[in-house]
Amino acid sequence: MTAELVRGQNHPVSQSRVEIRVSAGTPVLALASLADEQGRLAGTGVLAHPGARSLPGVHAPADLADRHTFAVDLDAVAADVHRVGVLLVLPPGGPVRFGAVPASYVAVAAADGGTEIAGYTLTGLDVETAVIALELYRRQGAWKVRAVGQGYADGLGALLADGGMPVPAARELAATALRTVAPAKEADVTLAAMPTLVGDLRAPQTPAQAPAPAPEPPDPIPVSGVPYAGAPGPAPAGDGSPPTISYTHPRRRRTSSEPPEPAPRAAAAAEPGQPPRPVAGDASGWSMDERLYNQVWGMFEDLARTVAAYRSAVEFADSRMDRELDDALSDPRHRIGGSGNAARDTARARREELVAQAQAVLDRDLVQLIAEAEVVEPALPASYARWDNPVWHGHRTPEEGPLALRLGDLHLPERPDLRIPMLVRVPLERGLWIDNGRTGSEAAMAMDTDRLRRAAMDMAVAHAVRLLAVHPADRFSVHVIDAAGAGAASLAPLVRAGVLAAPPAAGAAGVTRTLAELTRRVDLVQMALKAGAPEDLPPDVDTADQLLIVHDFPHGFDDRAVTQLRYLADEGAAVGVHLLMVADRDEASAYGPLLDPLWRSLMRLSPVPDNHLADPWVHHAWTFEPDLPPQGSRVLDQALDRVAEARRTTRP
Repeated sequence: MTAELVRGQNHPVSQSRVEIRVSAGTPVLALASLADEQGRLAGTGVLAHPGARSLPGVHAPADLADRHTFAVDLDAVAADVHRVGVLLVLPPGGPVRFGAVPASYVAVAAADGGTEIAGYTLTGLDVETAVIALELYRRQGAWKVRAVGQGYADGLGALLADGGMPVPAARELAATALRTVAPAKEADVTLAAMPTLVGDLRAPQTPAQAPAPAPEPPDPIPVSGVPYAGAPGPAPAGDGSPPTISYTHPRRRRTSSEPPEPAPRAAAAAEPGQPPRPVAGDASGWSMDERLYNQVWGMFEDLARTVAAYRSAVEFADSRMDRELDDALSDPRHRIGGSGNAARDTARARREELVAQAQAVLDRDLVQLIAEAEVVEPALPASYARWDNPVWHGHRTPEEGPLALRLGDLHLPERPDLRIPMLVRVPLERGLWIDNGRTGSEAAMAMDTDRLRRAAMDMAVAHAVRLLAVHPADRFSVHVIDAAGAGAASLAPLVRAGVLAAPPAAGAAGVTRTLAELTRRVDLVQMALKAGAPEDLPPDVDTADQLLIVHDFPHGFDDRAVTQLRYLADEGAAVGVHLLMVADRDEASAYGPLLDPLWRSLMRLSPVPDNHLADPWVHHAWTFEPDLPPQGSRVLDQALDRVAEARRTTRP
């Protein structure tokens, strides 16, 4: 049966000799690119095209056509080649964009007319004239196919430059390939549209040419309240106009060389006067997962800044109206006749006009972000996806860990239905505290205490299952401290699947034993790393990463156990021991200031919608909503069954 891939999804390729079949809605130029493990193209012998059809292991089609077949022998591909890309390019003089022709279909099949292994339909393209359709990539000695669908409005030259080739070399190689199917003059015209912003390309540069590197995005939800240093503040309103805030995301890739639109988008408009059509993965990054991660946080930043601009404009309109009303009341001339009323009416009308203008801009930007979210959400990998995403139905235990995990969704009151995934990088640099208390949360106050505690533990279990499911089978060991046994119902799926390192620890003795084992592991790994001999650990030390779930803290904890817990929170993450606590801070306050450093070091989450999180730019109060499996769904059980099966098959 053919695996139907969506953008970003991969599938194993078990045969060494395969063929790539292309069915396009118009005659296209079909090429193959060869790249290293980082996806970089180097030199001129990295592109198979009609003028140079054969490279080691790859034979490209000869002519311009709407149907093509590549012959690929993966055993013959050079050892330093880790990615074989399939490129489709519109020829000069043909259709001007992929969005104007029927969607192309690309499939990997057994050689010599055999059955298809995996196929991918390139949907969502618009102004692009060149696209990386899919790629075969090497992973731990085996080959896989990934649906890519990354398009470039500025053609083949921009695609090659984005792969790491110097811009002049990319232009020359693209012109050579295009001249085989079009006159040189037409090819040169196409290449003239290449972007000149070299900083947006991954090409190697000399020190004099290299732009300053873009800063890494800060932690998305800091608890310190320190504003992002690069965030522009409101401009002075000395000319009587409202202040402006720039919310353009510098890491989001454009597919056009046209000047940027005054809106948080990365693609050019599909038609004059129309908003740009969104594309999943339309951000910088070496892999589709990284591109989607950067795109999600670009959406988060764009929403933060466009709402900040709207709120700033409303505040300006209110302050301007108040000032004009004060002036009208203080002017003696307005106390006689109806001139005072007219001045007040004029001030209010000006305020309404400014607010209406700000609302129109906000609505425009929100429509674009909603359209982008509708495209991005279905394309997310399992580690980023909601539990109700269909990607979980076909998910298999991967061979490598993910870039990030989804903890829930974030939204602002201006548009509550626009949900931005809240992603956190892995390995987790900070532990998580799921608050099952009712203090300080309106939603929690409205819930029964038992229901709230059960929801918090269900949320912790869902995070643990996601962590296990999106990592290799032997990557994580999960430990549970449930001193009173109150979390047994929530923990039942983990216990049934047999994926816990040991039964949940109960009572004070269980707490002491579990903390002692993990503290010993942290000490031994730290000493081994300092000695430069990480492979010399004792045989009883589990080298897998560890996740400790603590339920109903501080029940069963004495002073020594609390000190060990703080030690794990401070030192554990650096050596692969991660902490997930489910507790009520009010109950834990019995330990006084001793636990304040622990509380501050963890990221607090809530099992119910709560607006306790702030962004680092303008300090919006974001509402966090946890991502839990749908009621009655077996998605958690199915994910755990796959983890358990993968562990059985990987054990020696």
